[in-house]
Amino acid sequence: MPQLTNSPIDLHARLIILAAAIGFMTLEYAFARFTAHERHDLRESAASLGVALGRSLLRGAEALIMAGPYAFAYEHRLLEFDPTSALALVALFIGVEFFYYWDHRASHRVRWLWATHSVHHSPTRMNYTAAVRLGWTAGLSGNFLFFLPLAFIGFHPIAIALMLTGNLLYQFFIHTELCPRLGALEYLLNTPAHHRVHHASNESCLDRNYGGVLILFDRLFGTFAEAPKQEALRYGLVGGSPSFNPLKIALGEWAAMFRDAASAADWRAALRTLLAPPGASEETPRPGAAKAIPA
Repeated sequence: MPQLTNSPIDLHARLIILAAAIGFMTLEYAFARFTAHERHDLRESAASLGVALGRSLLRGAEALIMAGPYAFAYEHRLLEFDPTSALALVALFIGVEFFYYWDHRASHRVRWLWATHSVHHSPTRMNYTAAVRLGWTAGLSGNFLFFLPLAFIGFHPIAIALMLTGNLLYQFFIHTELCPRLGALEYLLNTPAHHRVHHASNESCLDRNYGGVLILFDRLFGTFAEAPKQEALRYGLVGGSPSFNPLKIALGEWAAMFRDAASAADWRAALRTLLAPPGASEETPRPGAAKAIPA
């Protein structure tokens, strides 16, 4: 998530959030064991926490990369918004959700972006530890640029970061198999049921359900899918063996991508390698294919 400041207050808040997240992970694990619905591989969960730790250590560098573009955009803003206005907050919520949808969708369709996002799709279990397995290289990928129009429009960068943080905090809780369907809310919200489809490697689930808090843009732009009725959901990347090494998890797709680009016939082919959808090369792990990683 974009973070435009790196003050001690931010660090304190992140530590509180991390402690709360670990608490929810522990509760989920205990409940799953108690109800005989095993949803954790402890080695995989430990690897996810290792990835999360590495990401937290690199957040300051990410903030430095983002600070200049957002400061420039806000300095040249088109409008002024009252940050206490309910209408402005609703507009910012919808704006963040809209640009999150397109950021997320592009992260599945452009290999340069997928190199970071593939980290999040690498767990073979759907649980709260998978939620914190996020790539270390979002600043390098340039995902923050998708939200830059909001600063040009006139929303303060800190407000954008806080709204996106809230969006991602909501998403933590939809990374679970323990929550049933939620009735009428399934039409409006990105629920655990919808997000399980997004993470699934079944062919019918690929490139679906990109929303953050809402599922409306998926319905509007034709990327919504329900879970298949005749087969169980499978999770994880296809094209390589699951790893429990946080460094390999975080950087493995970058290495594979640059290796493919270096072996391309010419610079045009190399550029296509960087910008093509994941899966265009057989060497590129993607969120699903004809076979599935065993859980």
